[in-house]
Amino acid sequence: MSGIATAAPNRAAINPLREGLRLEQTPPPCTMVIFGVTGDLTHRKLMPSLYELVVDTPLPASFSIVGFARRPWDDEKFRTEMQTAVTAALKDQVDTAGWQSFAQRLSYVSSNFDDPAGYQRLKEELDRLDQERGTGGNRIFYLATPPSYYPIIINNLKAAGLAKRAIPTDADQHGWTRLVIEKPFGHDFPSAQALNNEIAGTFSESQVYRIDHYLGKETVQNLLVFRFANGIFEPIWNRQYIDHVQITVAESIGIEGRGEFYEEAGALRDIVQNHMFQILSLIAMEPPGVIDERSVRDEKVQVLQAISPLRGATIATDVVRGQYGPGWVGGAVAHGYRQTNGVAPDSSVETYMAMKLRIDNWRWAGVPFYLRTGKCLPQRTTEIAVQFNRVPALLFAGSGTMPPEPNVLTLRIQPDAGISLRFAAKVPGAEMQIRSVNMDFFYGTAFSATGPDDYERLLLDCMRGDQTLFARRDEVEQAWTIVTPILEYWARQPRPIFPNYEAGSWGPPEADAIIERDGRRWRRL
Repeated sequence: MSGIATAAPNRAAINPLREGLRLEQTPPPCTMVIFGVTGDLTHRKLMPSLYELVVDTPLPASFSIVGFARRPWDDEKFRTEMQTAVTAALKDQVDTAGWQSFAQRLSYVSSNFDDPAGYQRLKEELDRLDQERGTGGNRIFYLATPPSYYPIIINNLKAAGLAKRAIPTDADQHGWTRLVIEKPFGHDFPSAQALNNEIAGTFSESQVYRIDHYLGKETVQNLLVFRFANGIFEPIWNRQYIDHVQITVAESIGIEGRGEFYEEAGALRDIVQNHMFQILSLIAMEPPGVIDERSVRDEKVQVLQAISPLRGATIATDVVRGQYGPGWVGGAVAHGYRQTNGVAPDSSVETYMAMKLRIDNWRWAGVPFYLRTGKCLPQRTTEIAVQFNRVPALLFAGSGTMPPEPNVLTLRIQPDAGISLRFAAKVPGAEMQIRSVNMDFFYGTAFSATGPDDYERLLLDCMRGDQTLFARRDEVEQAWTIVTPILEYWARQPRPIFPNYEAGSWGPPEADAIIERDGRRWRRL
């Protein structure tokens, strides 16, 4: 147990936002099987989050975790590796008693993903846990593998009798089965549809949890509360008062050793199609009848359905892609994308995307939504900026002062999560001078904490059977119908002249034209 502190702080006492997890419904006993458990996602996110849930949240004592991967480990080796991962992620928050309680829940099955014998061994292990620990036949299969393995694992689960389909009228008392799938959910519309058809052949949609960690972030969830629990905002949340909306997901780092992955993804697939569209749909959706999984997801899908299709001429003017070259970020030299391991020396993969979207419905007609995301930008930030219409300048025209800047409501998701409202105020003095000032709210200041990790929230929701924060099939496919024409258009065009922006800059100059030709400009972050 080297490297583990002998005592841990009382995290529930110092982080009151974690109490929200405690006060909600305790999930039933279950076993979570993680396929690809030796990978980076498990080490960095899944296992630390599961440890936090076991130690800080009232999970049943019988909750168990089974790792499934190719490495020839046994249970003890698996526990040792996971101890190292959890300690590296949580450091002094891991104590001896907590780890011992967690470790006894871990077991391991070594197998290739396409070996039927491995699934038989998995079945025997799950049956043992049902009998010895009382997990009740409740199982979560988490696919933390490359997407190419999804159909292989699903088909083998079915062949081994482990993929029990949910039937709404079934009074089966032998437990439930759920499937968690990591993004990307396909690489274009046909592949996403094919994957969903593959899944639907084995699992009911009510069993499928397509996970996007952005929806687990406390500040993203707060968008619903901000919009629908405050009577002063919803009446002005429409085309009569809002001039435009900007959504920015900026990263100061580059590819960070993920060259091979990024060569197949790019910014459009990696960020826009999932993270940014999730944020967009929450900002633009109509009020649901109730806050439940069906109503919220119905409204999100309707937003995506209302987005005006992007076709050839529109793509040429309203979509810009870029790729960073060498430069400076944070005072340090940054290599260009093409100098990253795993990246082709003449790669045409985009590391930057900017686009203008239109939502053709009663609420948003005529209000443009500007989206931008990129790697190796000057700073890391994710925010939504809602700019309201300008006031008539006539009232202060004779005072010699500049017209007031428009009001802007900014919702910061990361870092420094919070909300800011910019409004005009008079500068003290005899003359009429107007200056914009900010009224700020910070999560860390208001609540002395930032809430549980995004994976903690989503894993717990899956155990409870709550799909509200998970993507539904029609939502995924609708998002791809917006993105796929852009990919097809790019495939028909000559290779772009890349790189076209320096690392440490705010992207290619063409991105400025998207918004400036409308008489607007990107926010300075």
